[in-house]
Amino acid sequence: MTKEGIIRMAKQAGFADEEVDTCQQILIHFATLVAEQEREECAGLAERRMLRDNNEDQKIGHHHACKSIAKDIRARGQA
Repeated sequence: MTKEGIIRMAKQAGFADEEVDTCQQILIHFATLVAEQEREECAGLAERRMLRDNNEDQKIGHHHACKSIAKDIRARGQA
């Protein structure tokens, strides 16, 4: 996530230009923390998925397992 991307998203979320200018470092720090937490949760999801008993992913191969895990990660945004 780039600084420019964070600023763009802040504006899309409704922050006014002057708010972004005033709070830019805080917004960037907050976005960095959120992204770090999300990466860790996604990594944990993948690890838990591969450690399950009766793991269908181990039977269907890595390509399909990756697609299946990616589907689960994307579904996190639906919750």
